[in-house]
Amino acid sequence: MSAALDEFCGSVFWNASYLDRPDADLPVCFQQTVLVWIPLGFLWILGPWQVLPMCKSRDKKSSVTKLYIIKQVLTTLLMLTAVAELVLAAVEGAEQDPLPAVQYTNPSLYIATWLLVLLIHDARRFCLRRDSGILFCFWTLSLLCGSLLFQSLLRRALQAPTSDVPRFVLFFISYGLQLLLFLISGFSDIAPETKEIRKKVRGPCGSGLGAPASWLVLCGVSLPHSMVFKGYRKPLEIEDIWELKAEDKMQSIYTVFEKNMKTAVRKAQAELEKRKRKKRRREGGLDHVNNISKAQSQDILVLEEKQTKKKKGDKGDSGSHKDYPRGWLMKTLGKTFWKNLLLSVTFKLVHDLIVFVSPQLLKLLIAFVSDEESFAWQGYVYAILLFLSAMIQSLCLQQYFTLCFKLGTQVRASLIAAIYKKSLTMSSATRKESTVGETVNLMSADAQRFMDMANFIHQLWSSPLQIILSIVFLWGELGPSVLAGLAVMVLLIPINWFLVAKSRTIQVRNMKNKDERMKIMSEILNGIKILKLFAWEPSFEKRVNEIRAHELKNLLNFSYLQSVSVFVFTCAPFLVSLASFAVYVLVDENNILDAQKAFTAISLFNVLRFPMAMLPLVLSSLVQTNVSTVRLERYLAGEDLDTSAIHHSPIEGSAVRFSEATFAWERDGDATLLCAGPMQGLAGKSSLVSAMLGEMEHIKGHINIQGSLAYVPQQAWIQNATLKDNILFGSELDEARYQQVIKACALLPDLELLPAGDQTEIGEKGINLSGGQKQRVSLARAVYSNADIYVLDDPLSAVDAHVGKYLFEHVLGPKGLLQNKTRILVTHSISFLPLVDNIVVMGAGAVSEQGSYGTLLANRGAFAQFLNSYGSQEKDASEEDTTGTGNKTGLCVCLGDMKNLALSSSDTSGGCYEPYPASGNLTNSLKKAQEEAPKQVKGQKLIEKEAVETGKVKLSMYLRYLRAVGLWYSFWVAMGYVAQYVAYVGTNLWLSAWTDDAERYLNETYPVEQRDLRIGVFGALGVSQALFLLFSTILSAYGAVRASRVMHQQLLGNILRAPMSFYDTTPMGRIVNRFAKDIFTIDETIPMSFRSWLSCLMGIISTLLMITLATPFFALIIIPLGIFYYFVLRFYISTSRQLRRVDSVTRSPIYSHFGETVSGLSVIRAYGHQARFLQQNEITMDINQKAVYSWIISNRWLAIRLEFVGSLVVFFSALLAVISKGTLEGGIVGLSVSSALNVTQTLNWLVRTSSELETNIVAVERVHEYTKVKNEAPWVTDKRPPRGWPSKGEIRFVDYKVRYRPELELVLQGITCNIGSTEKVGVVGRTGAGKSSLTNCLFRLLEAAGGKILIDEVDIATIGLHDLRKNLTIIPQDPVLFTGTLRMNLDPFDQYTDEEVWKALELAHLKMYVQDLPGRLLYVVSEGGENLSVGQRQLVCLARALLRKAKILILDEATAAVDLETDHLIQTTIRSEFADCTVLTIAHRLHTIMDSNRVMVLQAGRIVEFDSPEELLGKAGVFSMMAKDAGITNTETTTL
Repeated sequence: MSAALDEFCGSVFWNASYLDRPDADLPVCFQQTVLVWIPLGFLWILGPWQVLPMCKSRDKKSSVTKLYIIKQVLTTLLMLTAVAELVLAAVEGAEQDPLPAVQYTNPSLYIATWLLVLLIHDARRFCLRRDSGILFCFWTLSLLCGSLLFQSLLRRALQAPTSDVPRFVLFFISYGLQLLLFLISGFSDIAPETKEIRKKVRGPCGSGLGAPASWLVLCGVSLPHSMVFKGYRKPLEIEDIWELKAEDKMQSIYTVFEKNMKTAVRKAQAELEKRKRKKRRREGGLDHVNNISKAQSQDILVLEEKQTKKKKGDKGDSGSHKDYPRGWLMKTLGKTFWKNLLLSVTFKLVHDLIVFVSPQLLKLLIAFVSDEESFAWQGYVYAILLFLSAMIQSLCLQQYFTLCFKLGTQVRASLIAAIYKKSLTMSSATRKESTVGETVNLMSADAQRFMDMANFIHQLWSSPLQIILSIVFLWGELGPSVLAGLAVMVLLIPINWFLVAKSRTIQVRNMKNKDERMKIMSEILNGIKILKLFAWEPSFEKRVNEIRAHELKNLLNFSYLQSVSVFVFTCAPFLVSLASFAVYVLVDENNILDAQKAFTAISLFNVLRFPMAMLPLVLSSLVQTNVSTVRLERYLAGEDLDTSAIHHSPIEGSAVRFSEATFAWERDGDATLLCAGPMQGLAGKSSLVSAMLGEMEHIKGHINIQGSLAYVPQQAWIQNATLKDNILFGSELDEARYQQVIKACALLPDLELLPAGDQTEIGEKGINLSGGQKQRVSLARAVYSNADIYVLDDPLSAVDAHVGKYLFEHVLGPKGLLQNKTRILVTHSISFLPLVDNIVVMGAGAVSEQGSYGTLLANRGAFAQFLNSYGSQEKDASEEDTTGTGNKTGLCVCLGDMKNLALSSSDTSGGCYEPYPASGNLTNSLKKAQEEAPKQVKGQKLIEKEAVETGKVKLSMYLRYLRAVGLWYSFWVAMGYVAQYVAYVGTNLWLSAWTDDAERYLNETYPVEQRDLRIGVFGALGVSQALFLLFSTILSAYGAVRASRVMHQQLLGNILRAPMSFYDTTPMGRIVNRFAKDIFTIDETIPMSFRSWLSCLMGIISTLLMITLATPFFALIIIPLGIFYYFVLRFYISTSRQLRRVDSVTRSPIYSHFGETVSGLSVIRAYGHQARFLQQNEITMDINQKAVYSWIISNRWLAIRLEFVGSLVVFFSALLAVISKGTLEGGIVGLSVSSALNVTQTLNWLVRTSSELETNIVAVERVHEYTKVKNEAPWVTDKRPPRGWPSKGEIRFVDYKVRYRPELELVLQGITCNIGSTEKVGVVGRTGAGKSSLTNCLFRLLEAAGGKILIDEVDIATIGLHDLRKNLTIIPQDPVLFTGTLRMNLDPFDQYTDEEVWKALELAHLKMYVQDLPGRLLYVVSEGGENLSVGQRQLVCLARALLRKAKILILDEATAAVDLETDHLIQTTIRSEFADCTVLTIAHRLHTIMDSNRVMVLQAGRIVEFDSPEELLGKAGVFSMMAKDAGITNTETTTL
């Protein structure tokens, strides 16, 4: 081979003696062949693929750019140089003897190559990204190989005049052109037409964002400067961040994920069935023992199965033991993201192999310094190689990290999307298994776990690989004595496993505590109004703090375990090297530790350190992910809604038909709904509605529904959007129809009251609308949707009587907007019955009667009796209305004695209802409302945008955290770290001195006492290092838990003391986020960040110190490197921090939207809008992903620059060692370079941890922001009311004014009145007159804007809130119950005896019911009281009031949504039990207050009439008008 090449070149191909001299050089033939062919070979193997777009692409080429022209011109020039060279060879060959073949082949190869390059440039015009990565690599290779020729020619030219001038000149021209092309390919080449796309999709391709970018970007060399600089100059907003590429968008990722998930779940379910069958067989096998015949045993099996099913249905059991499809989640993720995994494996593998090159180079370098004979050029080569290997290593690592992070975000996104989609399709039984709080936790905590795991997943194979390779190389250095070190490692493994297992159990326990705490927190926030009205905050604060105490106790134990494992791991590398060195020296006295061996071994041990430390972390992360996997698999593989019972086949003459339909709330519960034939036999009006919507468990039969459904739930569900969006609900806007609907639903007057008409933003859960308004918006949504069938679950209960009448006339009735539709109306009200076509009366589990109004009256059945007892007060109204009901199109009504869901309505809008103006006037008022809308009006935005703190995190935040830890603790922790690193430097210097003994005792025997001294001191220093660390970590663990306790207490205490207005304007998701994400960060992340930051900082300082000790000139280099480092840091951290902030702000909407979806599930499903909500979720997710992606990329930007600094440190420490060769010992060089090799990673970590610390400290900032929320008045003041106050119960309003928020209008405008002791006063008024505001003022939920209220001559503004609230009683509008026992719900402070509680229950007509419950008083009420019907919840609230028995009772619409019988019960009880109290009743149904002593009529926040009902009925006024509307003519007609 060599001979053939000699002939080919006409000179010697290889001769080693060329290198054995000070001015070494490569043979000319080698330069002309190998160095030329390597880059060309690379291009010809990979280049042709780049030309493919020319043949394939159907797109037209993008236009020519300046950059493209420059590239083509330069390449053409290159081609000309090659042609010139070929011509030159031909001419010379013709004149003299023929030249060696190489002179012809090389120029010809070059001509072909430059042609290929021209083609590639042209072909790239078909692509969006026009730069070619292959070409970039080719230019790099070509320049690198050319540089050797370059120096060789230069050196020869300097020694003697060049003989071959033309070729010399041509080479340099060609090299210069290649250099230019290399530089130009660093810029991205963008065609004008793709610039438009690029504006949307900016950013580097290689990084997962954006479209065209130069190829350098792929290596992360020239990453997103624009964004980093922008982030440095001004805080980044979401608008500044690049759009995602199409393949990184939620939709494309999730589509693949879902497809894979479905197949995997199917397989897993088959497995589950197999498992169940096996189990049954096993159980069946037992029966054979008892000699039961086969047939019998079959029956028994069936029975058993039923029983096991029953057991699973029990709530107590189902949590942990229910079997579910397992093991499919990981498979799905692997299948979805295999490309990413494969690529990252490749990069990681290359990196792992190159890691081992450095120790070998270090060994050569030490040998070079110790060897007097060696040539200087060798040293320089080693230094350059060290630098190059460091650079390649860092580029691979960065690519790997990018891929991992990208994988992490995509996994998180897919999981969140899957959870969201699941929540839309989940069956009601599955829904009961997990509360909203737990589901949100799945989204935040568990999906986040997967994201963290994705960054580590490759360590599972990479760590063992690195460990094995290290051991192989170490064996080469130290021989069998490595086994001693290995033994130490193996011994540490069980210790580690023990620690991991312990940590796991603690973690699992703590997750439960967290769930529990979050559950109570979300309940507290949902029912905050009740807590305030009853002054129950302390009791709930105590409950939360008890759970928190458990949580922190576990956390402390967890931290102690962590400290021990950190201690073990610091000891590990040191103990390993101690054991290996000691054994090596002791085994054989000829074994002397020299610098080469020691420092090569040390740098290998350093390589070992990382995988050894990572492995346990990865394992514990795996353990946590495992816990999450179980939770996610159980949730995502839960049963979906079974809609098979709902058929949609066309049947003549019936819109809805029930055939043998039997439904139950729980799969194994008793059937609640039994229907046979069209609409017979039902039980439960709400159940009927749920069955039609497919929300119940189907047992047998089916329901046939023809056409689309619209549904108005009993409790209106309102989205956080504008009023208009709530009505349109995703449909197209048809202006005329929209106006018609708004008018029919009586929303016009509301639009005038709202600050910005129909553009007003409505808060979460419709917080700034009154109950009546919410219900009308909900109705308007249904009417606008223009469906075929309307299912209306008691929509009129929450509105005033006259509005109800108006709605019936204009919307539901025979002449209403819906006259040609099928309407199914569930109602408690009797007055509309004569107007409907068909009445279905339901009672006690079946349909008792059915027919038209007349038929049912004639039958004299239960219905007729019911009418006789309750109907008299509504008679007159119905008589007026029965005229003109000609065209009845299927309006069917269900009535019954089912207790029903209560409806909330708080009148928070000022103003009142005017009787409707004439229609000409109407359109004008609407136009006016709409013209005004676009200007942002005061109060239009209810929910302020979440504040994003900008700029640098204030030093005060760190100080605040350290103060919470305790300043002394902080000081001693820092001192512990300093001491640890002092010991560390000592250890290394001692080792360096020890290795120099090898030189000192070169040909003598090594003294034994010297040897023992060396080993002893080395060991002592190492152990002290670990002990100092243990001391600091244990202290910091204790301090951190202390800080967590303080911060949570401050946050909780302050949130509970915030005024109601804070809750009206702050979305719950935001407050929950503080208690979930931010507290989690303070608990677990910040302490870790602080520790790693300190440790990295000390590590870098000690490394630089050691290098400077070795080569003092290094101090000069530190300064420029330090400055560069600092600037990169400042630039990066400001961008990164802002991106993290944007991330957490864009994350809140994901959870808010999710919470909203879950609460409105039945509505979303009824309208069939799942797809739209999924899409909305995708959009929200994408916005969040944008922030996360940009953050990943800015990380890359930084890491590349930092690792470059690290590589320079390595390079200069090696270079200085080479320069000062004669003066240095091998030991000190080894120390200096091996420390430098370590520094790259530490530099990287320092920035990581600094930015992590800054990002995480934001949590302290966010928590602090809510500890500074303005509090309401103090709970208890120095001025206490007298004992037994209020004894009389007299209330005096003196010119009392109030407004909801400072920027809004007055709601009560100077009210003055006296209410005597034990007087019964009714408060009436149209919606928004200020009725509810009056009660809010009595309890000081609203503070006065003027005037005062006196109760028994005490000004309520002067006493503490709790003194006031504990002495008043209210039965609120919405019956809110909390998770916990029934007894806790009645008496959270345990102030009363069981007898008193039972007495109250008896009076509230609940005693019988509660006695039948499992656990009776200790019966557990589920989240939001869902396991009680609404009537029962309302009665529980009555029992609460009876227990308190204060002198003043306020009934706020207490019976608005209860059926007439429950209403009757409540009224009777109140009359008898509160006879000696002052009672204020706010009523929609006027008949409930007709027996009051006096009636107060409010209008627009003023009292317009205040007298006895008889008087008011007698004179024509507002009250008599309202009474007429409600069909009341005199007080005697009210039996109620």
